[in-house]
Amino acid sequence: QYLLRQAFEEAVHTHTFLYVVETLGLNEGEIFNMYREIPTIAKKDAFEMELTAEVMADDFSTETFEGQQAFLKNLIGYYVIMEGIFFYSGFVMVLSFHRRNLMTGICEQFQYILRDETIHLNFGLDLINGIKAENPHVWTPEFQQEMIDRIRMAVELEIEYAEGCLPRGVLGLNADLFRDYVQHIADRRLERIGLPAQYGSPNPFPWMSETIDLAKEKNFFETRVTEYQSGQLSWD
Repeated sequence: QYLLRQAFEEAVHTHTFLYVVETLGLNEGEIFNMYREIPTIAKKDAFEMELTAEVMADDFSTETFEGQQAFLKNLIGYYVIMEGIFFYSGFVMVLSFHRRNLMTGICEQFQYILRDETIHLNFGLDLINGIKAENPHVWTPEFQQEMIDRIRMAVELEIEYAEGCLPRGVLGLNADLFRDYVQHIADRRLERIGLPAQYGSPNPFPWMSETIDLAKEKNFFETRVTEYQSGQLSWD
């Protein structure tokens, strides 16, 4: 039932991206074809497709040891790498404009998406850890090392992508800071699924933690609240 909600939210996100592209007057065909035209994006897409290809096969089954490991690898590829690393690094680029009071309307739309993706990520991490607890035999040392290697490869792909997006940097954001952030969040994702941190990089964007973790108070007469939590009265 939750996955139906997640699918609905992803459809809303797609509509939001279309709205942003139209609002900024960008070429829709060019934007949505970049995963074929831009080498660094194409590499990320191919990497993600390879991680999730096995479970899409008609004869895929979780009844075998190999199938169980493939399913777990797919979940790590989707939730840890794509939603937990690739997506979050993209949020930094967009929301950095909000800190400079630029494109505030568009950034607010991305705050909604970040809110949803944070829930998706936490669900995925809980699911991965639940499968590990129920099937400890699939979490072999060899498999753990393979997942560490995959995540390290994803970090390198994301850093390469950032260097292409930010060849000269902008105020408060450049490729070096971006590298530290990608490595920092990769360490957090690794630790959440019981794997050792690999980088020890500091968080260069503490404001992202504030954006994700702290409840924001907004004047609902001026803007829409982007939090799920609502106020309530206590009669004690």
